[in-house]
Amino acid sequence: MSDARTEVLARVRAALGQPGTGTTPAGKVGTAPRPEPVPRAYRAAGEHAVGSAEVLEQLVDRLVDYKAHVHEVTAADVPATVATLVTGLSGPDGAPRVVAPDGLDDAWLAALPAGTEVVRDSREHPLAATDLDAVAAVVTAARVAISETGTIVLDGEPDQGRRAISLVPDVHLCVVRADQAAQTVPEAVRLLGAHPDRPLTWISGPSATSDIELDRVEGVHGPRTLHVLLVAG
Repeated sequence: MSDARTEVLARVRAALGQPGTGTTPAGKVGTAPRPEPVPRAYRAAGEHAVGSAEVLEQLVDRLVDYKAHVHEVTAADVPATVATLVTGLSGPDGAPRVVAPDGLDDAWLAALPAGTEVVRDSREHPLAATDLDAVAAVVTAARVAISETGTIVLDGEPDQGRRAISLVPDVHLCVVRADQAAQTVPEAVRLLGAHPDRPLTWISGPSATSDIELDRVEGVHGPRTLHVLLVAG
């Protein structure tokens, strides 16, 4: 192992307070190492409260800048808005089909147009990638939103589902409550830290890349279109 790598790993172990090469202070052989203080000089919170008007205004601005479509609605408006956005969409076989995680609120889908097929996905009964590719859209909830970065985070809970269902379909309808919007990344990470075992999907606008000749191409690694239904408190 190189000297540089040894030094890096030793400092990581020391910061975590774990035993290992380089973590025992000189003259203290046989004693438990003490964690080194980790500097946290970064800004830990924003100037505005979670869900405040300022945070929501900034979130909308960032989402729009990322080319997401934002719909500011009330809770009662969600079913009709979902129905409006789904109308006119169709899968590869022409049938209007929407996928939803098994824990999604049924009321959000209650106003879908006649003939729309809703397919449910769960960890116990996952849809194949080919099945997901045949749906017109996916509808999910969210765990937290970050206004400064225009990011929405899903954490795999039953109302958000497996990561695959929000990555394969071409259109993603994501319902975000106003009280889930934090201003900064550290605030969001603290909320997510309550359940460190959950898989996270961080979404900043529709999928896009500029890898080739710096030309922006959308829909390469996920949904081409992102609709955010921002529900007022």
